[in-house]
Amino acid sequence: MALDALTRLAEERVDHRFKGLPPDAEGLTVGELAAQRRNLFTDGFTTPVLALSAERLEHNLRLMETYAARHGLAFAPHGKTSMAPQLFRRQIEHGAWGITLAVPHQVRVARAYGIQRVFLANELVDTAALKWVAGRLDADPGFRFLCYVDSVRGVELMDEALSGASRPVDVVVELAAGEGARTGVRTEAECAAVADAVAGARTLRLAGVAGYEGEVPRADPERVRSWLRRLVALAVDFDRAGRFAGLDEIVVSAGGSAWFDAVADVFAGIPELSSPVLKLLRSGAYVSHDDGHYRELTPFNRVPEEGALEPAFRLWTQVVSRPSPEQAFTNAGKRDAAYDLDLPVAQVVRRDGGERPADGISVTGLSDQHAWLRTDAEARLEVGDWVGLGLSHPCTSFDKWVLIPVAEADGTVVDYIRTFF
Repeated sequence: MALDALTRLAEERVDHRFKGLPPDAEGLTVGELAAQRRNLFTDGFTTPVLALSAERLEHNLRLMETYAARHGLAFAPHGKTSMAPQLFRRQIEHGAWGITLAVPHQVRVARAYGIQRVFLANELVDTAALKWVAGRLDADPGFRFLCYVDSVRGVELMDEALSGASRPVDVVVELAAGEGARTGVRTEAECAAVADAVAGARTLRLAGVAGYEGEVPRADPERVRSWLRRLVALAVDFDRAGRFAGLDEIVVSAGGSAWFDAVADVFAGIPELSSPVLKLLRSGAYVSHDDGHYRELTPFNRVPEEGALEPAFRLWTQVVSRPSPEQAFTNAGKRDAAYDLDLPVAQVVRRDGGERPADGISVTGLSDQHAWLRTDAEARLEVGDWVGLGLSHPCTSFDKWVLIPVAEADGTVVDYIRTFF
């Protein structure tokens, strides 16, 4: 990986761009600030401030590394969750095959920080972006890039844009998760037509099949497994038809953060094909997990013997108004907290160095810069108290913060994670 580029992140100067950081740190480099090992609660950080738990982050990285290895899966975690090259590096260090991404900008970020294997879980028909990809493939023989195709028209546009490229772009046919689902080819016959178009293109190579089981309508374990079996059967049919001739490996890929147990089960039954199969899992939300949506959906709830992810985010916010015994307001709102799936959850209250559960406190709404709290007799909440909020949906938590402190359990900040959205 491009360690020099990652090193340069520590050379960035702390200033007004980075909310929550100590005002007296302005002018320090990020590396200098990290070396001071300031305490999140006592050394000048201002509210609101989002923090990642150092211990829980490491736990989640290790757990998914172990899970993928145990089930014989290659792992390309979805980088759109964090868009943080430092976390990409740690995911690679914890056994990831590469990084999954969604749009060309994200691929450019990954390449700027040395990611050598990219799975673009999307169609790509933008001429400028395709020419850029071709240029990166031509310049670096070690760069591996794959993306979806789901239409003959898309294949034609790609082939036209890539004219003159010296290396073919590897593509996988995306099988839709069902009628009314998101992108992807709806029927196996249409999949064959798209594969035929790829075979006729000068600049593309068919590398496998893929899809996203999280879009299965009315998803339940059997519906998801049924669709995954269709995906495997498509790979088998393509292989029997000789569509993968000459490949060193055949890619079969699926796996969001809600059904990776089903992916592991069904992919374990992939038969021997003409080349080794790269069983590629793409779950991304695991890296921070959450206190809402994914806490309820994680497959580890169904297979507790395999371990448990731990929510690593906490948003620290301060009570700025207590207009009545039933109501309080803190200084973090929609600009700071994810709210697209669930509201934040009040977890703990800090006062005078002590911390206690946020009993009797609930978040009822968010304004741009305020959280609305309902309080009952248990709350014992005062203006000036810090309230730690748990968040739902990692993707929209990361993208509201440009530089995120990583804190140990006692509040010591040991690192800062830079995001690029």
